[in-house]
Amino acid sequence: MRIHHLNCGSLREIPPLGDERAAGAAHHEPAAVCHCLLIETDADGLVLVDTGLGTADVRHPDRSLGADWVAYAQPLLDPEESALRQVVRLGYAPRDVRHIVLTHLHRDHTGGLPDFPHARVHVHPDEYRAVTDAAAPHHRHSLDRFMPTHRAHSPALTPAAVDPGAEWFGFRGVARPAGLGCDLLLVPLPGHSAGHAGVAVRDGDGRWLLHAGDAYMYHGEIEHTPPLSHPVLDPVQQGAQTEAAARVATRDRLRALRRDHADEVTVFSAHDPWEFARTLRNRG
Repeated sequence: MRIHHLNCGSLREIPPLGDERAAGAAHHEPAAVCHCLLIETDADGLVLVDTGLGTADVRHPDRSLGADWVAYAQPLLDPEESALRQVVRLGYAPRDVRHIVLTHLHRDHTGGLPDFPHARVHVHPDEYRAVTDAAAPHHRHSLDRFMPTHRAHSPALTPAAVDPGAEWFGFRGVARPAGLGCDLLLVPLPGHSAGHAGVAVRDGDGRWLLHAGDAYMYHGEIEHTPPLSHPVLDPVQQGAQTEAAARVATRDRLRALRRDHADEVTVFSAHDPWEFARTLRNRG
């Protein structure tokens, strides 16, 4: 099994703080990323973890993503950054992406769904319930953020199966996507969306990677003591979250996971450009 780290959508530039500024990066403002994973498996084809921005988002950003979001997020809108183009550059066909596993259903994570209409799309059952059951908590909030253009093709949205007795490094309620033979789990990381989850996958060396989605947005939140958030990203978190207390509790659990299991697990978030650059360096 091989895991590729992809940036599927550069967003607005983020000024450096803390360690980045001390290291002389004050005049370099990298763009926020949409950090996705492409997993080559032996039996299950390609598995895409989150999809970033899709080709339709690039062609018609205001219609597909919403004009207000585009104005704030300032996406680069480069079609070469789409998951579709990156899959093709690796020598695969779009139909080779047989499974998509999503941390949650917000627009910067679902934009590539229409580019892979035949893929089975897996989410945590709480996130599935939030967008399909009108009586579910946060239903309207969740559905409003799952863009109509990203679901117009009726994606094969599938709730993963929770094993009531299973846990992952103390995280309970973990769910396993159906039809996947590789070691991949959806790990509940509540607070940002109704059913927000991280995606844990074991790499070929036996080490776990945890794509933590938007559970935090800046590495200082889990690496610094006390937690250091980013003023550019704070309004994004606060505007999107469903439960502030749950989000903070999730952040603190990720801090503990990183502290206690750094030799077994690598944690990264969806949008931090410094984390993304670090994963590429470590991979190389």
